[in-house]
Amino acid sequence: EVAYSQSTGQKEQLSRCLQRGIRRVQDLCKVLQLPRVFEETAVSYFQRAVQHPSFHLVSLEKKELLGGCCVFVTCRQHNWPVTMGTICSLLYAKQELFASVYLSLQKELELSVPALSLADLVKTHLNSFRLFEHTADVPARFVEDKEKMVARTMQIVELASETWLVTGRHPVPIVTAAAFLSWQSLQPAARLTCTLARFCKLAGVDLPPPAHLRLKELLEILLRMASQLAWLRVFNVDKKTVVKYIGDLLQHRIFLLKNAFCLEDGEEQRAAAPGEGSLGEGSLGSPPAAGGAAQEEACPSEGKRQREDGPRPLLPPCLINPRKRLRTAAPSPSDSAITGDEPISDSEIEQYLRGPEEVRAFRKAKAWP
Repeated sequence: EVAYSQSTGQKEQLSRCLQRGIRRVQDLCKVLQLPRVFEETAVSYFQRAVQHPSFHLVSLEKKELLGGCCVFVTCRQHNWPVTMGTICSLLYAKQELFASVYLSLQKELELSVPALSLADLVKTHLNSFRLFEHTADVPARFVEDKEKMVARTMQIVELASETWLVTGRHPVPIVTAAAFLSWQSLQPAARLTCTLARFCKLAGVDLPPPAHLRLKELLEILLRMASQLAWLRVFNVDKKTVVKYIGDLLQHRIFLLKNAFCLEDGEEQRAAAPGEGSLGEGSLGSPPAAGGAAQEEACPSEGKRQREDGPRPLLPPCLINPRKRLRTAAPSPSDSAITGDEPISDSEIEQYLRGPEEVRAFRKAKAWP
């Protein structure tokens, strides 16, 4: 039997580049286990992109990424939660280059791409976990109910979104860290000793490198919130034991976040107007700002500890822990040597101190018409 496409020469009309690209798109859809409709839509987008003049003269590397971008657009349009990092890992591509090709494809073909729903991503990511059935690799004490874990993970992800931990970050490490905390909090007595790496190994998922940092940031937020619960102050709550109280913290998270991260009224007023009140309190001694500075100068470590332990405003992590700037190389002795031939600006000349004779001469010259 001879297929119709082989007898009519239909495939011979397609260029090798187009045939190879279509095959790559189909293989990518099979790896991601996408429905047949997704594959057909992605192939049609790829054919349109290859025929578009804007993609005729692009590099071979960008043409190879074009198929992945078509699959990514198709998944987003059908509300199928897949991240750009997943496609890049399958194609061994740089995310910056993939993003540029994706934006060009979206602009040239005038495609409407909806934003990714974080809730759908949480559900899809947790579907791949192997913690919901008792197997030889998963002990009975580590098995968890899927619905409970999805609901608790969604609450922790929402908390991360409210505290600036999601903005500008890859979502998969945050979802992984949130899933680990929710899994621990549902049965803390049997799971507190389990690490994040072992959890991912039991679940059968990869451990994203930034997940440890996202877990640390989430625990810091939870500790701040736990410090506002009066009945928790009698316990020694740390990063390990705070997991026991995640249910209570999430239940009152709006109130606890407001108290844990908003500055007190007095501190806000002093920060906004540091000079106010100094005239009225001058007779009693130094103003509060000077007194605080003197106290901090007398014991700088204690003053720093009070600032760190006290309430701070809720800011993105990039503002709380800014990146260190690179230090410029120190000038060599030959560069810093003064030769006397350096140019002098007018503003610098005006700053020079004049003697009494120069002042009198300058006044006389200035008085002349």
